[in-house]
Amino acid sequence: MTWRAFAIPMRTRFRGVTVREGVLVRGAAGWGEFSPFPEYGAAECARWWAACREAAEDGWPEPVRDAVPVNATVPAVGPEEAARVVAGSGCGTAKVKVAEKGQVEADDLARVEAVRDAIGPGGRVRVDANGAWDVDTAVRVIGALDRFDLEYVEQPCATLDELALVRRRVAVPIAADESIRRAEDPLRVRAADAADIVVLKVQPLGGVRAALEVAEACGLPVVVSSAVETSVGLAAGVALAAALPELPYACGLATMRLLETDVCADPLLPVDGFVPVRRPDVDEDLLAAVEVGDDTAWRARTAEARAAWQVRTGRP
Repeated sequence: MTWRAFAIPMRTRFRGVTVREGVLVRGAAGWGEFSPFPEYGAAECARWWAACREAAEDGWPEPVRDAVPVNATVPAVGPEEAARVVAGSGCGTAKVKVAEKGQVEADDLARVEAVRDAIGPGGRVRVDANGAWDVDTAVRVIGALDRFDLEYVEQPCATLDELALVRRRVAVPIAADESIRRAEDPLRVRAADAADIVVLKVQPLGGVRAALEVAEACGLPVVVSSAVETSVGLAAGVALAAALPELPYACGLATMRLLETDVCADPLLPVDGFVPVRRPDVDEDLLAAVEVGDDTAWRARTAEARAAWQVRTGRP
């Protein structure tokens, strides 16, 4: 396998991250991406390695569609910038980050109102709290935000029990993200009756095939989302969305613009609200421009993740 570490600055802080880092691996089937966030330990990273290995060595299932509808992703920016993001996206759906640390409820209301105005009455608006609220706060803020006709609220609280409580007290559908991708058992969300929708991300779930199994077992509508990857990682998310039997919601796969640059000359960008189902190739010059000089830490992290995956599955 060819192995290259990268670091790409982000245009806007996202989930506390200002530089997106990871590893690209090339195998018999093409390039794969391994880019777990800094706070993830070896056990969680094992799934990210499995997804990378699948992309590089095995490839993905055949698609059932040739394009995937996507949403614009609006970081926790001011209302004017939020409106610009939506207006320039070409998407009919927008996901708005709320509950940002250091901000207040009024900031969220202003941002979501600006997005609703920019996307118009026919557009869809969803919000994502990344598990930041407690139950009472979630119920109160969701009630205030629903004046903007929310499609759903993603991960309002951290735990499944909290999600289930919120779901019983609000009319807006609840989507589970962290409760799926960071759970030892991703299927508990259905048993807990905690969500109406599941958000699936390929790397945290161990690959496209593993995510398809989760989707089938959950039996709930699926939104495929990215982990803010390069076009190499995004292609895996597109492959998952393309292989699902049904795709009722726009997917969170239009995130390439969150990065300052890409490693592919033809990045996976939306056109009129859709991302085409394809697998762009890595451009050596672009990769060299963002390649990390000292990759010792990433080699160690990859080795730990790979070892954890081997212990769990008995596979290389």
